[in-house]
Amino acid sequence: MFRNLNEGQLRAKTKELRTKILKMLCEAGSGHSGGSLSSIDILTVLYNKVMNHDPKNPKYPGRDRFVLSKGHVCPALYVVLADCGYFDESHLMTLRKYGSILQGHPYMHKTPGLDVSSGSLGQGLSVAVGMALGARMDKGNQRVYCLMGDGEQQEGQIWEAAMAAGHYKLDNLCGIVDQNRLQIDGFVKDVMNIEPLADKWTAFNWNVIRCDGHDMSSIENAFAQAAAFKGKPSVIIADTVKGKGVSFMENKCNWHGVAPNKEQLETAMCELECD
Repeated sequence: MFRNLNEGQLRAKTKELRTKILKMLCEAGSGHSGGSLSSIDILTVLYNKVMNHDPKNPKYPGRDRFVLSKGHVCPALYVVLADCGYFDESHLMTLRKYGSILQGHPYMHKTPGLDVSSGSLGQGLSVAVGMALGARMDKGNQRVYCLMGDGEQQEGQIWEAAMAAGHYKLDNLCGIVDQNRLQIDGFVKDVMNIEPLADKWTAFNWNVIRCDGHDMSSIENAFAQAAAFKGKPSVIIADTVKGKGVSFMENKCNWHGVAPNKEQLETAMCELECD
């Protein structure tokens, strides 16, 4: 699904989607604000300008696949899927409620538009590698995208999957690291330093691309570079800000797994509308 949105329209779209993320989290009373806000720009570009997908035929075999390995930021994915037309936006306000199609982590058997259930950190890239390898074996043209967190890079399974993808030269696979530099317990560098991250991915035989994860052109160009590169999988390391767009959430690890209350929501809405 491609929408002919220019950079200004994409920025307006992400502002709109940020407000929806915060409203659904406030209504739920729980969830992950910081990472949802750091990744929404990436997901907006991916679903509107990059991926081949069709909300009217969500299971057609030739579609590109997306794996949200950092499954806790599913509010960002849910608002994008609703905006694309996979389900009615009224479902957004049922997040995390009993019987809802929108659970606290992605559940493919309930939520239209999902290709995999996820949430246990470190596992998504392995699934994406299998999807990419399967597409090659079927001689398909599908591309596979996998969004990971930077704290998630501390998981050993990430590097087992990275080694396999490099070995099989899966150039139909694109990983994205949402590098907001924070995780639930604090700064990534203090919990378990992952740097030099780009050098690690390079050593595992991946093509490494860096971008500004909040600049629409930079994100789109990074995806274009990944699609054009042959002979290796690509990983985009996107420099982002946890809680992006809301001043009292930005770069605060305590907003990792906390939803805004009504007063905080009102303050955030004023900031986003005045920006």
